[in-house]
Amino acid sequence: MAGRGYTIFDTAIGRCGIAWGALGVVGVQLPEARELETRKHLFQLYPDAREMRPHEEIEVAIEGIAAILRGGDFDLSGVTLDMTGIPAFNQHVYQFARTIPRGETRTYEEVAGSLRASGAVYSVAQAIGRNPFMIIVPCHRVLEAGNYADRISPHGGVISRRRLLSIEGAHATASRTLFDVLLPVAPVRPHP
Repeated sequence: MAGRGYTIFDTAIGRCGIAWGALGVVGVQLPEARELETRKHLFQLYPDAREMRPHEEIEVAIEGIAAILRGGDFDLSGVTLDMTGIPAFNQHVYQFARTIPRGETRTYEEVAGSLRASGAVYSVAQAIGRNPFMIIVPCHRVLEAGNYADRISPHGGVISRRRLLSIEGAHATASRTLFDVLLPVAPVRPHP
């Protein structure tokens, strides 16, 4: 296969896009407010990609993404990702994120600890925020401790992390931070 291709496809949350090259998927774009904006964003990210009919592996990825966005369970672990140009640390974060089961979440701290890089919480957050492989790499399952931002990444379109977790049946509850554990809030008692 020569060059990069892309296509736009229907899902339960709107029209998504996927781009691929000879080495696998290079990016997934969740829906923007209008399909034209989704296409524009794909073009900005992958100006050398041409709209074309996807080959079999990309069709499987599309089917899986659509199933997950309908609330179904689909194993996308076999979808090949082209991580050319992606920093090695980010690649490790994405590989770890792909192991987080549907309906579960992890914090940036937990991911950093699992990668034996406990001081790299900020780097994990940066990697998650730059994830080009939406849904295939379920970065919406990685949350900040204490609270989390609704915006996922530039590839997340107008869809919030909370909505994706809700589709999967996960609860977007905030984790307790060390600060919350060390300094619990005493109950307020009315003055007599």
